[in-house]
Amino acid sequence: MQLKAERDPLLDALQTAARALSTRTTLPSLGGIMLAASGGKAVARATDGELAISVELDAEVDGDGEILLPGRLLADVSRALPQGAVTLGERKDKGDVELTAGTARFHLRLLDPEDFPRLPALEGDVLKMPGAALAETVDRVARAASRDEVRPILTGILVSVEESTLTMVATDSYRLSVKRTDLEDGAPSQFEANVPARAMRELARVVAALGVEEVEIALPGNQIVFRAGGVTMSSRLIEGQFPSYRQLLPDAFDHDVRLPRTELLDVTRRIRHLAQRNAPLKLAFEEGQLTVAAETPEIGDASESMPCAFSGEAMEIAFNPQFFIEGIESVETDELVLRLTSPLRPGLLQPAGSEDFSYLVMPIRLNV
Repeated sequence: MQLKAERDPLLDALQTAARALSTRTTLPSLGGIMLAASGGKAVARATDGELAISVELDAEVDGDGEILLPGRLLADVSRALPQGAVTLGERKDKGDVELTAGTARFHLRLLDPEDFPRLPALEGDVLKMPGAALAETVDRVARAASRDEVRPILTGILVSVEESTLTMVATDSYRLSVKRTDLEDGAPSQFEANVPARAMRELARVVAALGVEEVEIALPGNQIVFRAGGVTMSSRLIEGQFPSYRQLLPDAFDHDVRLPRTELLDVTRRIRHLAQRNAPLKLAFEEGQLTVAAETPEIGDASESMPCAFSGEAMEIAFNPQFFIEGIESVETDELVLRLTSPLRPGLLQPAGSEDFSYLVMPIRLNV
């Protein structure tokens, strides 16, 4: 088997596949990139046993076969090669691959492909959705997913399809993010799956980087498979019951405060510099005005006011600065609505005039 490709597209493909390489496995095959050729086409594949990525190669192919090479070494060598054509040829008698570019020549020992997992195919009912909408949804929702492996269920994004609406949900138990997207062409079937947030982030990155117009989604068994242009990605689903998020969203609030998103974001970003050592970000509402404040003992304090359409009894509520700012960032309209009931009840951020996105954040109890 022999492949010939230009360095830059080859390197791009290898670097994309390498994002699925395992960094802590005892199986050498999970640290390798498989180059597979069949019928004049070639792909680069990698997996850590949970996430798998397969990338089509823009290459001239001579012969069929599969070879497994040390993944990071292959990517590093390819990055160091001069511009121009790169040739990879298997030398079966030597048990290696000869890689040449210009006068540079490398011989890389092959890994045993016996333990390299077979990657699932995109088959069965296939859902299609615009790539830009998927990437945007993941970007807005994934930040609420937990990174704490102690509760693996919360490290995922719940992806569900009901009738012609796709919903993505993530929560780390301190905040909850929900995004609903209407599917113009409907869906071939209904489903619900808890997908690792890492896999969804990688998918969104690929879609954005390649400008993929349409993403295909299928669920064969306990896996989810995505195809985005020349990249196919699969991931094991997270087992267990995802929290019943609908019960966490209050039906009504006492205050719906409309605020200019950019001004609120600028103010909170400034004031958060004095919210150190776990100090909260305080929001004090009174007639026609919001004051954002923070204080860290032995460091200092800060406050800034802005007009807002608040009426009624004055109220002060506090939030984790990072969580609150990420909520504002997730709303993409010029104006947002902050819905509140009391200092001890969660606040809800939504785009003004729309309920297709919701970001619920728990308050921090203030010492009074």
